[in-house]
Amino acid sequence: MSPPRLAGALMAALLATGCAATDPSAARPAASAPQARVVTLTATQLKALVDSGQVVLIDVRTPYEFADGRIAGALNMPLTHFDAAAVPVDRTREVILYCGTSRRSQQAAERLVALRGGVVRHLEGGFGAWTAAGYPTIANQPADDPRRR
Repeated sequence: MSPPRLAGALMAALLATGCAATDPSAARPAASAPQARVVTLTATQLKALVDSGQVVLIDVRTPYEFADGRIAGALNMPLTHFDAAAVPVDRTREVILYCGTSRRSQQAAERLVALRGGVVRHLEGGFGAWTAAGYPTIANQPADDPRRR
């Protein structure tokens, strides 16, 4: 091959590979790969899931807040001691987190996503949104209150 033709072929090859590297579709992850992320759900959406029995609720508020009122069936795992590895794994029920306003549950959900991946949901507006919607809550009896021990 003559030098001008060789130079032309090399230039064409460089342009072709350079264009492929800047193709935005080349950088996209596979569509089938689930993205790890934290998602909020409304009190109404959570109520439907609670009623169906399809959730494991984790309340990340303090034991005192938990004692004062909570969603029936919730487990207390305060954010101050939250261990994502200790969150129960139940393949038949989704884990959903909540706190008072959704700030702490967001943090706990991020820790859970970092450990397990996938999608982790938490209650938008927290326990305050649940009670504002008029949904049922339970509280400890005075004898069960941790402040009385």
